[in-house]
Amino acid sequence: MSSAITCSNISKSFGNKRVLDNIDLEITAGEIFGLLGPSGAGKTTLIKIITGQLAADRGKAQIGKTESQKLSGNDYKSYGIMMDDFGLYERLSCFQNLKVFARIYGIDNERIREVLSSVGLAGDMNKPVAKLSKGMKSRLKLARVFMIDPSVLFLDEPTSGLDPSTAEDIHHLIEAERKRGKTIFLTTHNMTEAEKLCDHIALLNEGVIVEYGTVNDICKRFYHQRLFNVELNNGEKISIPQNESAADRIFQLLKQNQIATIHSAEPNLETIFLELTGRTLAV
Repeated sequence: MSSAITCSNISKSFGNKRVLDNIDLEITAGEIFGLLGPSGAGKTTLIKIITGQLAADRGKAQIGKTESQKLSGNDYKSYGIMMDDFGLYERLSCFQNLKVFARIYGIDNERIREVLSSVGLAGDMNKPVAKLSKGMKSRLKLARVFMIDPSVLFLDEPTSGLDPSTAEDIHHLIEAERKRGKTIFLTTHNMTEAEKLCDHIALLNEGVIVEYGTVNDICKRFYHQRLFNVELNNGEKISIPQNESAADRIFQLLKQNQIATIHSAEPNLETIFLELTGRTLAV
């Protein structure tokens, strides 16, 4: 598979603060890549460098074979960006908001209606943005990205602050784009979201990538505490080491009908991040 996004030795500082430090990434075309880290880790800065909004102090980023600082107008038509600071026009309707951008890209009104329908806003296309819920505004921002049918999508915290049901709807929209062959660069601090959506992830802490790989491979690498966590019917919780005697112990508990639940104690991304950095992924 070809590379859709490449970062080589990217570093960036603002004043005396190093925001990104020697970032190397290669994202394959057609995958969902997740960049995980708490607020202030450098996630948004990296997107802005990759998309040519910011210049790196050192290193090179490129989309496809084009360096980020050399992207042309035609290049910009091939990718879409959803960022929290890319505002909407509050007094304009959903349809009017998209029409502003549609004129730039030469997109007709029928495409606007089509994309509003795809994100569940067909019945609200004439509603002013000021009257939309946070979840509906997120859908509208996605519609603006989808409208130009880009091959690469940059989604910066697309479900931040949304209720679980609305976030689930956004996930379905993202997965649908991946099925259409799109490459998606997703930033999040939501561990569950990354585990559900992403083919590969990178854990970013204070501008440094501290771990990279598939969720499954990373969790296997940090599976130090090999235990079975067992909750008995009486509420007691016990941990059984995964060794040759575990089978006999568990068999006896099962035979006595004492086990309510049993789980192996694999780490998740949150515990791994905590082990690596001493801090959580939460905001």
